[in-house]
Amino acid sequence: MNKESEKILSKVPEVTLIFWIIKIFATTLGETGGDAVTMSMHLGYLVGTLLFGVTVIVTVALQIRARRFHPLLYWTTIVSTTTVGTTLADLVDRSLGIGYIGGSALLFFLLVAILGVWYRTLGSISVSSVATWPAEVFYWTAILFSQTLGTALGDLVSGANGHGYLGGALLFVLALAVVSGLYRWTGTSRTLLFWSAFILTRPLGATLGDLLDKPHGDGGFGMDRFLASGILGVVILVFVLGIPQRADSRDSRELF
Repeated sequence: MNKESEKILSKVPEVTLIFWIIKIFATTLGETGGDAVTMSMHLGYLVGTLLFGVTVIVTVALQIRARRFHPLLYWTTIVSTTTVGTTLADLVDRSLGIGYIGGSALLFFLLVAILGVWYRTLGSISVSSVATWPAEVFYWTAILFSQTLGTALGDLVSGANGHGYLGGALLFVLALAVVSGLYRWTGTSRTLLFWSAFILTRPLGATLGDLLDKPHGDGGFGMDRFLASGILGVVILVFVLGIPQRADSRDSRELF
């Protein structure tokens, strides 16, 4: 087998600093955008979840049908999962009466379960292996649960535990710094660290989004949700269209 045949070209972007910057902006947009529909438009968590759920189905289907990595399509799909994650977490935590702790525990169990099934079925949960439609189905399902779990964790830390939005954001920045340190100075599984960071960037975005649009009396800046969402959307477009991204590629022997 020659060197080229050992390469697997993924349909997701290479995980770089730019990836994480866009991810944080996308998760922040998910919070402000989800709240804009459910709260500012007074449609409620159930209707908001159904509306964004349709968007997720469409974008994921387009992503799976694509034959190669398309940055704009990929990040549009990420934004759709993070917005439905916002409304779904609020639906589970608040409308169903499970509470922040119960909702976080349930969502964590579901995420671990899907990652476990993914590993047992395909033998890898590495993002570098996301090159076939079964892997993509598992990948986007895991992302959906991680986005929803992240929202619940953000609400748990900033709201129920009384840390506030800024304090909650700082706690998640600290947690991400620990993950970054493990990546830089230890041999901890890169796959485990990726999913840890992916989950933690969601509550960071959730707390930042709440910090932007919640009223001054609640500890926020009181920014209009639609304005905040529009600004975040433009910033994401500038990054996605202005900075080249390439598909993640790894030697097939390195996937685990």
